Amino acid sequence: MTSQAGVGFMTGSGVFRLATAVAALCVSSPVMAQDRPWPHAPIHGGADVAGTSLSIDDLYQPKSLIGTSPEGYSWSRDGSTVLFLWNDEGASFRDVWSYSPRTGKKVRLTFLGRDSKPEAEQKGIAQAVALGNGRVAFTMGGALHIVSADGAIAKVETDKQAIRKLIVSPDGRRLAFIAGNTADSRNRVTLGGVLWVRDVAATADKAATRVAGNDDPKIYIDDYHWSADGKAIAFQQSDDSAMPERDIYYYAKGGLQNNRVIRAFPGEETSKASVGLVDLASGKTQMFERPDPKHHIWGFGLSSDGKRMFVSGSDMQAKEHTIYVYDVASGARETFYQLREPKHLRPDWQVAWAPGDDGLIILTDRDGWLHLYHQRAAGEKPRQITSGEWEIAEFDVDQARGQIYFIANKSYLSDRQIYRVPVAGGAVQQVSGQAAGTHEPVYSPDFRHIADWYSNDATPAELYLIDTAKPAKVAQVTKSPQPGFYKQTWANIGYVEFPSHVDGMNLVARLSLPANYDPARKYPVIVGSVYSDAVRNQWGGRRAHPTWGLDQYFVAQGYIVLNVNVRGSWGQGRDHNQTQLHSYGETDINDLESGVRFLVEKGYADPRRVGLWGSSYGGLMTIMSLSKKPGVYAAGIAGAPATNVWHAYPAQMWIMGPHEGPDMPARYEAQSALYQAKGIEDPLMIIHGTRDPVVLYSDTIALAEGMIDREQMFELVTLPGGNHAWASDNLRQARFAFKKMAEFFDRNVKNRK
Repeated sequence: MTSQAGVGFMTGSGVFRLATAVAALCVSSPVMAQDRPWPHAPIHGGADVAGTSLSIDDLYQPKSLIGTSPEGYSWSRDGSTVLFLWNDEGASFRDVWSYSPRTGKKVRLTFLGRDSKPEAEQKGIAQAVALGNGRVAFTMGGALHIVSADGAIAKVETDKQAIRKLIVSPDGRRLAFIAGNTADSRNRVTLGGVLWVRDVAATADKAATRVAGNDDPKIYIDDYHWSADGKAIAFQQSDDSAMPERDIYYYAKGGLQNNRVIRAFPGEETSKASVGLVDLASGKTQMFERPDPKHHIWGFGLSSDGKRMFVSGSDMQAKEHTIYVYDVASGARETFYQLREPKHLRPDWQVAWAPGDDGLIILTDRDGWLHLYHQRAAGEKPRQITSGEWEIAEFDVDQARGQIYFIANKSYLSDRQIYRVPVAGGAVQQVSGQAAGTHEPVYSPDFRHIADWYSNDATPAELYLIDTAKPAKVAQVTKSPQPGFYKQTWANIGYVEFPSHVDGMNLVARLSLPANYDPARKYPVIVGSVYSDAVRNQWGGRRAHPTWGLDQYFVAQGYIVLNVNVRGSWGQGRDHNQTQLHSYGETDINDLESGVRFLVEKGYADPRRVGLWGSSYGGLMTIMSLSKKPGVYAAGIAGAPATNVWHAYPAQMWIMGPHEGPDMPARYEAQSALYQAKGIEDPLMIIHGTRDPVVLYSDTIALAEGMIDREQMFELVTLPGGNHAWASDNLRQARFAFKKMAEFFDRNVKNRK
């Protein structure tokens, strides 16, 4: 599993919300998704069956039954067109499409996926941006292509590799991108990152100009922003030179393979980050120094007049949030904002310039909940703009109208709705309508329209267009599910609330029931996949893992599926998430047990037939649960289990704590399943890919050796060459692993004697 910083196995950074229509939740009766439909009610085949009639192989096909979600939204500079990547036939290759809010016309611009082979689909189109005059630039397989207005495609910048992050300048004249800068002896690109700028009107044979970057592939630019006038680019550069490299040896394809990675453990040297500004006319680069370059950077931005730069960062433990503001002309630095919280563990901060460069808009949880603040000058007390027992996930500033658009769970924990509020403060207006679900917006440059990725528990993701002047005016752009989707009976999904059996904290869970649920029966239950941020009103619950079909299969076989919003998750405030500090495999697994107790107490669950599963951090929770709570679960499955926090990414120290101290090594051993597995009595299956660079397969072997020495029985499913996201590597492997899981749970949970 990956953390917010893109590394490690920590409680992740997904955010979620809840809907006004379900504000009066009753703990004895789940609120069903079909009670809150948008834009249409879910289609059910009838209440006489538990769920879908499809097998795992049927649910996971090369052409997906639920369709291919539209992704990669990108507006033209004038806001007249939005580009997106989509496949209207359910295949995995996404071509480039465009949509005009004015005409309502949707057009397919490329046809590369029409006859694509699996290897081509592996490459895929990663990003597309409008260049003007009907031309579009896109990246595929790390190469840059340009589509002309007549549909002809030209491959450009052929001497560069791993091209990514295309951004057109505000004046529309230039295209910037990052490209890899070297390859090894076997011609494999070592990603690296050099910043290039290319004239939009340039012919195919005209090469881009290198404007910033280093020849060393371990020193690379990973993010950048254009200045408002298009004359300069601010960028963030990372330096991995001091980090260790590790060989991950594994056998696959009939021989020994090596996945060599740059990978630090707690206490080892980490990446150093810096922010710079390059003036395109002179080529001069200016770096803005920070007191400790090893500290995290969470954001940076140049003021609209180009005179000031902010850098938002924190210490390595993410306990002290600091915002520096630099004078661009002199390089002088001032501490604009600073707040230290000893128990802080989620760096969900976001910062942006206020309209007219009048200070900064800051997203912070300084009052216990993530809300917006306006601070006009260094050291000034921030003025709170929003408040309440709900949280904001992210925001964008409409500079021209003095408004802030944001995503929040104001309506209910499982929802993510779109809202806006004046910078000056005032009433919060919901922009995304009243229907529950998850919205992921991309705003047009003038904020007149929103390209909205929307899904709910009953509806796979689609692209919608919202007119911000008339929020009720919503246009559906795509229809992704295949016809067979509407012929199936799907699970009834709702939400339940219950108190922790340990400290009484209110907990929320997503509950998937068979369509023909009978209150007189007690059902077998599968808790999982367990993870942080796992309660979301969207199809499949979690976007990151393709387990939607597995969950639907379990429900159709007569299981109930439960997902609990464990401590350390986003959305329920500081008191909820900070109890996870130094508590991997303790507070979180108590929350899971509270969910089981609730289902048993309310008559949903057969207490003898409860299974548990999760991957990465979820694998840690699974093994810890079986070890510390024997008998609560009939069996558990741990995928890529993070068993040894000594081998975590250093960023996990936000939760684990530092690698040194008087309570070490006891503190790390208490949070490591490797050292806590002695209590496992119930059936355990471990699924792990051998080339995993995030959670090492060697840690699974260390766990296996210990269990063998203690004569503890377990099952190990090895996926040769499988990566950390083993369910996403390829269709064949996912089907195999999911069928192994289904057989294991049927044998040890559903049909338990």
